[in-house]
Amino acid sequence: MFPQVTNSYTYEDCKATADWLLARTDVRPLIGIVCGSGLGGLAAMLKDQVAIHYKDIPNFPQSTVQGHAGRLVFGQLKGQPCVCMQGRFHLYEGYAIHKITLPMRIFKLLGVHTVMLTNAAGGLNQDFKVGDIMIMKDHINMPGFSGINPLTGPNDQRFGMRFPCMSDAYDRELRQLAVDVGQELGFGDFLKDGVYCALGGPSFETIAECWMMHKLGADAVGMSTVHEVIVARHCGMRVFALSLITNQAVMDYDSEEKANHEEVLQTGRQRAKQMEQLISSMVNRMDNNNNKI
Repeated sequence: MFPQVTNSYTYEDCKATADWLLARTDVRPLIGIVCGSGLGGLAAMLKDQVAIHYKDIPNFPQSTVQGHAGRLVFGQLKGQPCVCMQGRFHLYEGYAIHKITLPMRIFKLLGVHTVMLTNAAGGLNQDFKVGDIMIMKDHINMPGFSGINPLTGPNDQRFGMRFPCMSDAYDRELRQLAVDVGQELGFGDFLKDGVYCALGGPSFETIAECWMMHKLGADAVGMSTVHEVIVARHCGMRVFALSLITNQAVMDYDSEEKANHEEVLQTGRQRAKQMEQLISSMVNRMDNNNNKI
């Protein structure tokens, strides 16, 4: 039986929040960036910043996770008007799924055309190493198998169609741009591509769960991103996403290794500069015509 979900945020609610934000900055963002655990430094690269704490934004939830600053930052990145989320929201924080994905609808009403998301993930692919950066080419929405989907409930056509396609969720041109830019920056040795599997968390995965996801075709596992991607695509925005492999999933019963959040943050700090370089260089290649390459 699917859970009963009521989207408590109407189009009018979302528009009121977007209008409130637009009244507080002259920036009219075309690109929206979501920073995952330990990766909030991307926002520091924005010029002429206007930063607003989540707690001050009408209808906005608050980030409760270590490594998430909880601010929305407007500014210019490589001459492109951007808005950057320093910290996102998760199912395991106790938020309803429509709250987790609210920022994507706000992005759309702010004028954003392209969403770029980052996350920290555990590596399931045995060829991946800690510190690798995975370009997401597809996802497995594990909570969705039990009816936990951000589009459950009444559909407002002003956001998007009732049954959006997800086979093209991750923009092919942007993925190729990431490969090209990564090669130019000398990141070829640690830049991968693969499939991300989303779980609800907050507990890390069991060994049996890791093997199951691996056999289903997942290369990395995490607790975010997929729900945001679904809503962003529902709203018609282009999507690009990166996973930083911050730990190797434990898949051996004889192993003494244990996943932990501090390891996630430490790897994020070590690789953050390269991720910032990659994303800023990609933004530099986009023009203002709907962010086409």
